Amino acid sequence: MEFLKELNLHQNNQGSSTGTKWVLSNDTLIESFSPVDGNMIGTVNTTSKNVYDTIVATAEKAFAEWRLVPAPKRGEIVRQIGNALREKKEPLGKLVSYEMGKSLQEGLGEVQEMIDICDFAVGLSRQLYGLTIHSERPNHRMYEQWHPLGVVGIISAFNFPVAVWSWNAALAWVCGNVCIWKPSEKTPLCSVAVQNIVADVFKKNNIPEGVSCIVQGAREVGEWMSNDKRIALMSATGSTRMGKAVNAAVAQRLGKTILELGGNNAVIISKNADLDMALIGCVFGAVGTAGQRCTTTRRLIIHESIYETFKQKLINAYKQLKIG
Repeated sequence: MEFLKELNLHQNNQGSSTGTKWVLSNDTLIESFSPVDGNMIGTVNTTSKNVYDTIVATAEKAFAEWRLVPAPKRGEIVRQIGNALREKKEPLGKLVSYEMGKSLQEGLGEVQEMIDICDFAVGLSRQLYGLTIHSERPNHRMYEQWHPLGVVGIISAFNFPVAVWSWNAALAWVCGNVCIWKPSEKTPLCSVAVQNIVADVFKKNNIPEGVSCIVQGAREVGEWMSNDKRIALMSATGSTRMGKAVNAAVAQRLGKTILELGGNNAVIISKNADLDMALIGCVFGAVGTAGQRCTTTRRLIIHESIYETFKQKLINAYKQLKIG
């Protein structure tokens, strides 16, 4: 497929990276199959424990250098990444759709979210303000200054295989942090494609190895990260069960967490509601992204006077949906 070539993806791909360099890891492979047609897209090597430790050490070393780069200069790198994503929006959007299974428009929309967060982060890089505070002591002043945390771990889910990473990474980078990304083992090729795009920007700007890292694997890799004292903050997106496990492990070492987990979302439809408008919202809310979203509609609470009417509208709408 042409879009795979445009993203520099091959039948067999390394999965562990420190930025511009791919690190040879063990021979265990993740086979990525498309839910669209069931075909195997390609394979990605998983990350061994030794390679994982090497990558974290590289990230720690990079942090000491990256944090000293002025924030607007860090923002300039993120701006260039946003532009690189603009150039690769179509092939990357196609890959997201093909590997994850969402519609093409949603795949393209997800890449647009990456571009948008890069634009936001660029502005933020010039707005890392702190307060200046009056002191009761003569000839003294107090001021507030924000410092980067260090190494940020990112665990992303299969349903948004690229956008979730970008929301975390773009903001972490402009604030002076470095990132290690563990993508879902269901969508590993999306992460490899993104890393290829980022690597091109980093090469042009001589960014040190370790600012943008990826590791691949199943639950055990996430456990390594959650229990690793070298990772100051863990941002994890996925199931509530996963979030509880990550939170417990990170809290045990007094680390920081950002958790975006599952939902149980309801729509309330009153007797005065515009039923046609409500129908569109309910159907897309339930079937968008193939129903695989933390914000997916799971329950409808409908006023009894319109229950039968709205139920029939739902049935008719679902009859028009195409599976696959």
